Amino acid sequence: MSKHDAIAMTSNRPYLLRAIYDWISDNDLTPYILVDAGVAGVRVPPQVIQNGQVVLNLATRAVANLDLGNDWISFQARFSGVSQAIQIPVQAVLALYAQENGQGMMFPAEGEGGDTPPTDPPPPDGPSPAADDAGDKPRRSVPHLRVVK
Repeated sequence: MSKHDAIAMTSNRPYLLRAIYDWISDNDLTPYILVDAGVAGVRVPPQVIQNGQVVLNLATRAVANLDLGNDWISFQARFSGVSQAIQIPVQAVLALYAQENGQGMMFPAEGEGGDTPPTDPPPPDGPSPAADDAGDKPRRSVPHLRVVK
């Protein structure tokens, strides 16, 4: 073991999230995140949680004041016409992907090893709850993510 192996580093997850978000946005696609709603600190409207998870649209037309920080993702979004403050610990993010083609990245759930992917994101049933007032076009297809090793 070299001396560099013993150096503790911070999580790379927030850096990867920002990079993938920028990549998706720069390609004029719609960034969606899949969140484990059971992680402590997740603050989303309870009615949007399905099977312990929530899919949220992070497109600039769907959210306001988006902050992709090292510890938290926060933004304002409208749900059923009501603006709400959303807070998500970075470790609760299971995937970030483009809604249109499923391209993106999956992350292991907190406490899992890196080899076990989380469940596939649930298919959106029409517009994302965070985009209900954003005038999005109808959704074309169910996203499909694949694990790349």
